[in-house]
Amino acid sequence: MIIEGLLADIDGVRHGQIAIEHGVIAAVGANLGRADHIFGESCLIFAGMGDIHIHAREDVTQKETHKETFACASAAALHGGVLHVADMPNNPAAPIDDASYAAKEALLAQQNLPVAFTLYAGIGPGTKPLSRDVPYKAYMGPSVGDLFFSTLEQLDATLANYVGRAVSFHCEDPILLEKHKAASTHEARRPPECELSATRFALSVIEKYRLTGKLCHYSVGEGLPLIRAAKAKGLPVTAEVTPHHVFFDTAQITPVNRPSMQMNPPLRAPGDRQAMLEALRDGTADYLATDHAPHTLAEKARGVSGQPHLDTYGPFVTWLLIEQGFTPERIAAICSANPGTFVNPYRPERWGRLLPGYVGSLTVLDLKKPTAIRREDLKTKCGWSPFEGITFPGSVAAVFVRGIKK
Repeated sequence: MIIEGLLADIDGVRHGQIAIEHGVIAAVGANLGRADHIFGESCLIFAGMGDIHIHAREDVTQKETHKETFACASAAALHGGVLHVADMPNNPAAPIDDASYAAKEALLAQQNLPVAFTLYAGIGPGTKPLSRDVPYKAYMGPSVGDLFFSTLEQLDATLANYVGRAVSFHCEDPILLEKHKAASTHEARRPPECELSATRFALSVIEKYRLTGKLCHYSVGEGLPLIRAAKAKGLPVTAEVTPHHVFFDTAQITPVNRPSMQMNPPLRAPGDRQAMLEALRDGTADYLATDHAPHTLAEKARGVSGQPHLDTYGPFVTWLLIEQGFTPERIAAICSANPGTFVNPYRPERWGRLLPGYVGSLTVLDLKKPTAIRREDLKTKCGWSPFEGITFPGSVAAVFVRGIKK
């Protein structure tokens, strides 16, 4: 299989060909042979994009499959140009040890889906690391599910078991959340100080326990200098930013849309939104990760937090490219190369670059063909998107899964 067009990677954009053999990139260059697929100048070909923070909802209990399943998440991901995902562990049967992790892994494996899934293991009060190398997620305070801590001291004691592991943090201080729980709005109940306090704690335990740390769905501009200082100090810390924290802010919340605009952490002020956009642009943030959180509209009306974003990932990326001036190289970093670097230690194949030896899965974006987000086009089982009615300036032209066009 030979694919030709404008190749976009972290080291530049160039016209060329990619030869894929047995699902792996065999060669990248010019004049590799007669192309099977040629994409015009309006398209950019990226290494398969990855979303390293999703909630597919499925586990052995099947209690939440009315919201999403592995299969529906896979279909939504392909629709959005995403070729690999990393699924969070806050399931009813949370994968917290070898047996529960293997059970979820077996359930996934039997479905033989086109999108590659990496599974996080959960860290909860008193848990211990698995016997093999996996990524971990720690929820500091209450979120969706029961896998969280009541105090930061309790989390600190548990993290002493995880020296040297890769741990991603949901940064909200549980004591401060308790302090503000009677406030009148969701945003006021989870104010910026909760995230700032938790950020300081996360950075301290990353250093204390020699963790490879990741701060999930970052949202507070005041916390970015803390992240920059930690990186300058040499701490192995990275950060995610979501589409909703760079597209929406508190100024856009109305009585009508409030249920759909609720998530954890919540939307922030316009200045925070702009700060997150710049953090993605300047390298303070490392990943465009969606926190894809599918809930039914009935659940949203009852105050459940989260938004689905897999279906709209690629079109949203074209908004970053065309309307926000991101370079293709920066998009290649935050959507392909960096997510690949995150999952590669746990996978049998290499993701994230247009180089020989990497998996032959590709995301092709057309920057001249707009996408209108319509409910009837969505593949996610929850069946809605916060972007409904919005037209993004580009679209997903094609996806290739290990050399096969889907």
